[in-house]
Amino acid sequence: MNQTLIKCNNLSKKYDQVLALDNVNLELKAGKIIGLLGANGSGKTTLIKLINDLLVPTSGEVLVNNEKPGINSKKIISFLPERTYLNTTMSVNEAIQYFIDFYDDFDKETMMKLLSVMDINPTSKISTLSKGTREKVQLALVMSRKADIYILDEPIGGVDPAARDFILDTILKHFKEDSLLIISTHLIADIESILDEVIFINNGKIILHEETDTLRSKHNMSIDEIFREEFRNVR
Repeated sequence: MNQTLIKCNNLSKKYDQVLALDNVNLELKAGKIIGLLGANGSGKTTLIKLINDLLVPTSGEVLVNNEKPGINSKKIISFLPERTYLNTTMSVNEAIQYFIDFYDDFDKETMMKLLSVMDINPTSKISTLSKGTREKVQLALVMSRKADIYILDEPIGGVDPAARDFILDTILKHFKEDSLLIISTHLIADIESILDEVIFINNGKIILHEETDTLRSKHNMSIDEIFREEFRNVR
C-alpha cells in the first residue's frame, strides 16, 4: 500500500468574501503522477500554495506526510511555481549553488546532465536567456532534487510545443517511482499521456478525482474530452 503524502480535510480558503477553495477533501499517495486540472481561476494555485505553506487555510487542514506544512514539508517538497522566481542577475551556476546551499537532496550531477542535454552554458547569466530557456533551467533545478513530492504549477504554459515535449520527457525521466508528482495545468491534452490520476477542480470545488485508465474506459474518451464534458455539466 502506497504511503499517503498529502491529505486535505475539509480544506477551505477565502480571500475577503471570495471562496477560492471550498471544503476540499483529498488523499494523494506516493508513486503517482497526478494532474490537477482546471481553468484559470479554478482554485488550482490556491490549493498548491496551501500545500506549500504559502497560505494559511481559512478552515480545515492540509497535512503533508502527516504534518501541517512547515519546515519539514519544505524539505520534502520540490516546488515549481507558475512564475519564474530565479534572480536574473545570477548566472546559472550561481542558481545551482543556491539550490545546493538550501536543499540537502539536490543532485548537481543530474542538473549538469540536464544542462548539457539542453545545450545551456552554466556560466550564462539568467538575464540573457529566453523565457523558454529560463523555464527549462528552473524545471531542471526542481527535478534535480531527490524529493518525496514534486509540485509543478503550469510547467508547460509559456513554452512552445517542442519545449513541452522536452519538459514532459525531463519530468518522466527524473521522477522517482516512490514519489508523488502533481502537475497543475489547463493544457490537458499535452500532459494526459503521463498521468496516473486526475483531479478536476472548478470554482474551488473538487468535482472528480479518479484514475485516468478507469476514466477513459468508463467514458471511451480522452481525459481532455471528459474534462470538457464535466465542465459543461457543472456550469
